Amino acid sequence: MRYRYSATEDGKHEKKAVIYTKDEHGINFADVDSEAVNIVKKLKHAGFDSYIVGGAVRDLILGKKPKDFDIVSAASPTRIKKIFRNSRIIGRRFRLVHIYFGERIFEAATFRSLKDGNTSNTFGRIDEDVFRRDFTMNALFYDPEQQIVVDYVGGMNDIKKRQVVPVIPLSEIFTDDPVRMVRAVKYAAMTGFSLPMNLKLKIKKQCKLLAAISPSRLTEEIFKIIHSDKAAVIVDMLDKMGLYSYLQPESVKLMRKNKDYRERYLKTLSALNGKEKYRVYMMGSLFYDYLETIGEWKPGVIENYREIFQIARSFVLPMNPPRYEMEHALRSFLSARGITVKRTHPYDRNKPSHEGESSPSAKRHRRHKPNI
Repeated sequence: MRYRYSATEDGKHEKKAVIYTKDEHGINFADVDSEAVNIVKKLKHAGFDSYIVGGAVRDLILGKKPKDFDIVSAASPTRIKKIFRNSRIIGRRFRLVHIYFGERIFEAATFRSLKDGNTSNTFGRIDEDVFRRDFTMNALFYDPEQQIVVDYVGGMNDIKKRQVVPVIPLSEIFTDDPVRMVRAVKYAAMTGFSLPMNLKLKIKKQCKLLAAISPSRLTEEIFKIIHSDKAAVIVDMLDKMGLYSYLQPESVKLMRKNKDYRERYLKTLSALNGKEKYRVYMMGSLFYDYLETIGEWKPGVIENYREIFQIARSFVLPMNPPRYEMEHALRSFLSARGITVKRTHPYDRNKPSHEGESSPSAKRHRRHKPNI
């Protein structure tokens, strides 16, 4: 074990980080993506400190093979873009770089400072960037070239203790970004780690802050959940913590009224098991069980497809997926039951809907079953 020091204003040396060697952190180098390794090496050889960071490092330490690898570097987005021609810059407020290798995408970010607080969008140093990260388990930096883990916040010890510990003070972490409450529960469910009592109490006290989050961000979080291999466990825990009602309020209402529905719903999510499936199939798991409860689906041709679509669309609000994904998921549901959709005039079939609004028929779905 080694330590990283930095000079204080009075010229003294202050211990900043613990450096764990490969024998100490236990990461199996064979589980590290070779393209991610090459990205870090290329950035370092260009003169920029660079690391694999976040959930990938956490999973590697836990002996899991990560699906995604994120990179953080001292290089600016424009410099990263010049080094990797197979990349493009994304984002407006804080720019990131997507580096492409075939169909795979690696996200590279620049160290951010604490100049404007935890949500700063200005470039900084690694010892600033680390204190902007949400939880200690996700705030570890891995250098695959030297095979070392750099730990500024005690993340390694918290992983050993199997607990979710915030990096940002509890007084700020959820007011800065309420979505972190969902992530805290998600990480606990995925890893089997515990949530300290003070963290649980803070989440239950501030869960209402999620009501102000945009549908697009909630949609992103829901898709991350159902694409994990612990979707049912995460949703069950979110529900018990009072958070799932802000992600899928109609589903939670039905779960409260109907225990059988709750069991079926969680069983459907459990069957996903993180397997690589079409995104639309994953999304369909959120409303298929509901559709089963509102009527008898007999083989044949239906004429009220648009009404059924609006009912399904209303049920998953405030989630706001692309219309074509909802269409595909619903048609898959109907097709599996031998139901075909009556052809309509092209204008009606392609007419865009207001994704954030419920039609009169959708508003009636709580009182009336569709005419199937």
